[in-house]
Amino acid sequence: MEYQHGGDIYSQDIQMDYSANINPLGMPEAVRQALRDCLEREVCSLYPDSRCKKLRQALGRHHGVEEQWIICGNGAADLIFGLAAALRPVRGLVTAPAFSEYEQALRSVGCRTDYYYLRWDAGFALDAAGMCGCVREAAERGEPYDVVFLCNPNNPTGIPVKKEEVEQLADTCERLGAYLAVDECFCDFLDASESYSVIPGLARFKHLFVLKAFTKLYAMAGLRLGYGLCSDESLLERLRAVRQPWSVSGPAQCAGVAALGETDFVEHTKEVIKGERERLSGALHDLGFQVYPSQANYLFFRDRKEDGTLEKGRLYQELLRRRILIRSCANYPGLDSSFYRICVKLRQDNEQLIREMARVLERRKPCLNIRSQ
Repeated sequence: MEYQHGGDIYSQDIQMDYSANINPLGMPEAVRQALRDCLEREVCSLYPDSRCKKLRQALGRHHGVEEQWIICGNGAADLIFGLAAALRPVRGLVTAPAFSEYEQALRSVGCRTDYYYLRWDAGFALDAAGMCGCVREAAERGEPYDVVFLCNPNNPTGIPVKKEEVEQLADTCERLGAYLAVDECFCDFLDASESYSVIPGLARFKHLFVLKAFTKLYAMAGLRLGYGLCSDESLLERLRAVRQPWSVSGPAQCAGVAALGETDFVEHTKEVIKGERERLSGALHDLGFQVYPSQANYLFFRDRKEDGTLEKGRLYQELLRRRILIRSCANYPGLDSSFYRICVKLRQDNEQLIREMARVLERRKPCLNIRSQ
């Protein structure tokens, strides 16, 4: 059975995990030191601050927004499910393909979920005007959407949407009474993230909720730390009311504050990722894969045979036998098992992955030395 999410390394003997999009540089040293300090100060023996005040203050300074517009959670997924519980939407709209937790969260509260499909023939780029039209048409039919989810850049494609287009969608949702939840967890990996993030425009939209996390950029997946930003303080209070208290541990809060000071680390990460992404993308293309133009820290590609026909599922299984885990995209709505996603790692690991992929492809070729008897 294929994995249903990235990073599931526990049920298989995995040597190289290319399925989870984590910063290959690992946690910044300042974060490691903050965690060591937590142990020395016995922070783990104390109840954490349920409102995460110091962390919210640091996040407010970091993003230039009011600290009361920020809520912290046990990873972004915690807040996605919390948002669904707080809003109790009747109808929701998500792009397809996209991160599966949006739909799971909506269905957990009985919400009907529709897909806005990203078209293959358009290279999976979002048609923002078309999505706005979809939201308007639903309202005109008397079946308005209560919440719309958008991942920017998209996961699994890595293709971003310009800030102006997201704001166009936010304006449409606001006028029609829907909330727009924008997942920007991978936005910091983009070359010019300021051209894509809608956080600076939070004051303009009461119905805009932005999701962020420390998971990917700071390699803190095991600590579970995410946050949401919204200028609708009444929604944030409803969100707090439906979530468990003390959901963010003391060490996670300390690590988050430390991470926000690591600006040089972030810039170095972006440089490394950009260079390796370009090399890895070129190598995949040379192997014959159809590679899409990701700008994030992962690549989205399709497997085709030399004659152009699709090769479904085989690459995943062949690499798994070599103890390499990549992300099959078979369970994403709108995709099939010929689509894959891999994270961008450091040069040595990427070269090893490409060598193993080349061996898999070599085995597919028919043996020309065998003659019929």
